[in-house]
Amino acid sequence: MGAGLLFAVSGSAAGAPKPTVAQVQKKITQLKSRFNQLGQQYDQVQQQLASTNQRLKLVEQQLKVYKGRFSSLQSEVARIAINAYETGNVSSSVTLLTSGDPQQILDQSSILQELSNSNEARIGQFLSAARRLEDTQQLAARTRAGIVQLKASLKKRRTALNKMLGQQETLLAQLTPPQQATVGGGPTTGTTTGHYTGPTSSQADKAVAFAYNQLGCPYVYGGTGPCSSGFDCSGLTMESWAAAGVSIPRTSYDQWNSLPHVSLSSVQPGDILVFWGAGHVAIYVGHNQFIQAPQPGQNVELVAYQGASTPGIDGAVRP
Repeated sequence: MGAGLLFAVSGSAAGAPKPTVAQVQKKITQLKSRFNQLGQQYDQVQQQLASTNQRLKLVEQQLKVYKGRFSSLQSEVARIAINAYETGNVSSSVTLLTSGDPQQILDQSSILQELSNSNEARIGQFLSAARRLEDTQQLAARTRAGIVQLKASLKKRRTALNKMLGQQETLLAQLTPPQQATVGGGPTTGTTTGHYTGPTSSQADKAVAFAYNQLGCPYVYGGTGPCSSGFDCSGLTMESWAAAGVSIPRTSYDQWNSLPHVSLSSVQPGDILVFWGAGHVAIYVGHNQFIQAPQPGQNVELVAYQGASTPGIDGAVRP
């Protein structure tokens, strides 16, 4: 999740007594922790929604097949019933079974058995198709209801995330720019323009080139591109490596937990930098710079890398 919170607006508030840097630092730390947890939940729900939408497509395909099978058998059973009525097979069978001539019954019993088996098989197939159709219709209804709930959950979490960002900006606005920098919230020093001119022979090079091409794209909760749809932080790192033919986990926490860790002093282009308790990630692009999708209201940017002194940094991993 792109719970960046690395940078925020500057400014100072007038009126009420200003809190100390230590007080703001404590509140910002608590806020970042809550933001990162909620951001992780947002990405998980986003994944569930994508999976559920895909499952609904498969269910609807099955539903189409079962509807066709049901309609076909329904028409066939209807023809059997009409034919039996019009040809008088039912009444003649009853007459035969009540005949006083046992031999006559025995001579024609095979015909009766064949007719009975044929009808029974078709009716059984028809009822089976009806049961499959009913079950699939119920599954589709449950899946659609689940999608509605997931969308409502995403909306609720989006509102909460935006509220937290507003709280952060309010807190930071009470400090001077130098004070903001001490709590990891100074004004952004990144740029949204730039072009990659390096090699593209390795997978890491290709991942870096992709990240450069996304500079200026908007941050969007749960975004995995393309640029018009936006990226969140882990969506950007995941898609950068996907462009290089490498699959990595979707969320920042999973990227941190599952990929090999590397020292901050020996990061290489393509490595993923991890911040704020694994709530935020960025891709190192060389020349002491990294590219990140920072937070709502900002765009994908190129930022200076300061090694272990980079605000909020936890470590790095290498796909």
